[in-house]
Amino acid sequence: MTKRTYQTFTHHEAALRICCEAFDAVTEEVVRQRRILEDYILRHPAFGTSFEPVELLPDAPEVAQRMARAARSVGVGPMAAVAGAMAELAVEAALKAGAAEAIVDNGGDIFVRATSPVVIGLHTGTVKLADRLAFSLRPEDTPISICSSSGRMGHSTSLGQCDLATVVARDGALADAAATQAANLVRTADDVDTALERIMAIDGIDGLVVVKDDRIGLAGRLPYLVKAPR
Repeated sequence: MTKRTYQTFTHHEAALRICCEAFDAVTEEVVRQRRILEDYILRHPAFGTSFEPVELLPDAPEVAQRMARAARSVGVGPMAAVAGAMAELAVEAALKAGAAEAIVDNGGDIFVRATSPVVIGLHTGTVKLADRLAFSLRPEDTPISICSSSGRMGHSTSLGQCDLATVVARDGALADAAATQAANLVRTADDVDTALERIMAIDGIDGLVVVKDDRIGLAGRLPYLVKAPR
């Protein structure tokens, strides 16, 4: 397994872990896209507050378009897709700057372009089985987005009580929005199957892991599950 070095970067409420030789390109893109999005929300306040999809202004920037498209597919507000969209845009900027690989973890919403195997842990904040599992990604599995949402952890709004909902998709905004919706749907262990069925019906979703209490639900085409490294 390749030895990787991760650096941290904080901007407003976002706390990112970044593994990339073009670190400055990644951070500059995060700051730039955040400024673009904030300027857009000033002109379109509902975009930043709605819990449902909203129509875009005619001159909406690329980041807003990606978020809105994901929100429409999933049935949530566009801000449910912000972290995943930002992570993907940051990786794209790194590759344009000449980086061979880039991994951007934006508060649990991750976009990966790897040139060697990489392990991504699943964290529920509990001592349950799922917290000892991880995805093992091969280079050919990437680029890929792995986004997580929880009713127990993190600062993002969740309407459910899910321990963990993790979505795998090629589109970072879509993975983020779908993870949010999956977590919203789960209040008890009996809701796991419904969440799996509804999220996997969304075009573009590759796979889903849902954890609630002693129930772990898996669906779709997921990367190899392995024991999480300590």
